[in-house]
Amino acid sequence: MKKSLIALAVLGVAGVAHAQSSVTLYGIVDVGIIKDKDAATAMSSGLLSTSRLGFKGSEDLGGGLSAVFKLEGSLAVDTGTPDAFKFNRESYVGLAGGFGEIRFGKIWTAYDDIAWNVNPVFDSAFSPAVVRPSLSFDGNPNNGIKYVSPEFGGVSGAFSTSLREGGATRSSAFQVSYEGGPVTAGVAYQIDKDGVDETKFTTLNGTYDFGAAKLLAGYGRTAEGSLKATDLSIGADVPLGAVTLSAGYVQTKVDGFSERLRSFGLGATYDLSKRTALYVGARKVNDTTSDLGIAAETTYGLGIKHSF
Repeated sequence: MKKSLIALAVLGVAGVAHAQSSVTLYGIVDVGIIKDKDAATAMSSGLLSTSRLGFKGSEDLGGGLSAVFKLEGSLAVDTGTPDAFKFNRESYVGLAGGFGEIRFGKIWTAYDDIAWNVNPVFDSAFSPAVVRPSLSFDGNPNNGIKYVSPEFGGVSGAFSTSLREGGATRSSAFQVSYEGGPVTAGVAYQIDKDGVDETKFTTLNGTYDFGAAKLLAGYGRTAEGSLKATDLSIGADVPLGAVTLSAGYVQTKVDGFSERLRSFGLGATYDLSKRTALYVGARKVNDTTSDLGIAAETTYGLGIKHSF
């Protein structure tokens, strides 16, 4: 009986998708085993990519204008907890046309558009960039408004802001990016204000694809009152048939402290198909950061990811 109900539900979704060809159901199911040096082995959802389920679509309104929407939420694959799912990643509706696109709702900020682009080791749980302070911004605030420009000769940009509804932090950001041939580059700025304090984030990053290897480099600057930090990130992705190897290094310097926070990461993926991959990775945070109050850490794990 349960299988019959599931089959009917799947057919129902398929019917909606067929009747409204502009509506797409998509997702990522990612789960793995992870071990920290001083912690028990654990199963965790989204080690390579955040597990998610989403719906997106558009409606042609005529005259080159379209209505667009997106609803996307994260999933706890390791526990399957029913109440863990909600549209906590993005939920917006907007308009798109020759002018670009404007969105209203819970939206990734313009800064977020490029901040994670150069994170070594697939921007995963094994990425050394997990210690970059320039990535501690409010990525998808509630009550957001975002404008995304059209592309002109490989150059595009975006601006976003959010309302301080209920005393929430207001996040305002902009970014300009370029993509052409083997090169990508971007610069972004965001300021988070909570009514008392404000934190400013700046990032500049880029990649160059040589074919045999793709190089990644990033710079970040974070300022909160008198506390300021600078981080640098470098990495490389090397495709070898169905296997892709990735490695990276991140260094963070906090003004007024003599020591630097350093982190290294390694990882590999093996594509079983276009949608399914196995992965393995490891990350180490150095132990010379007593001034910053950050303990040494070694993390490693493996898992499987499926996209649909």
